[in-house]
Formats: sequence, structure tokens, C-alpha cells
Amino acid sequence: MPVDDSDDLRGLFHRLNNELGIILSHAELLEAKSADDVSRSRAAQVVTSVLDAMGTARAIRARLINGNGS
Repeated sequence: MPVDDSDDLRGLFHRLNNELGIILSHAELLEAKSADDVSRSRAAQVVTSVLDAMGTARAIRARLINGNGS
């Protein structure tokens, strides 16, 4: 992969991680401030999903940028 593509991918993954971080922080706030169990449970599901998405993005980034595409 040419250097330019690698730099572009790093930038995209950095942006994605930042955007997911914002979603995560808002979901954690909602979870902490929820007045009832249903709302708290829904917020917790969002937190879990965002953490999973961050892990997936990290794995894709590692495979693409480090050349472990197999």
C-alpha cells in the first residue's frame, strides 16, 4: 500500500475513533443519569455497542495498515 493511502487510512480511523468516543461519552452520561432501569439498560447497550465498534475499527486498521490482510 502506498504511503499516501496508509496516511489517509490512519486519518480516517483517527476520525472514526474520535466520533465513536463522542458517542461513547454521551451514552455513558445517559447511563449514569438514567432515572429508570429501562433507560439505563438501553444506554448500557449503546455503550457496549460503541466499545465493540471501536474494537472492530481497531482490528480493521491493524489488518489494513500493518498488512495482515489474511
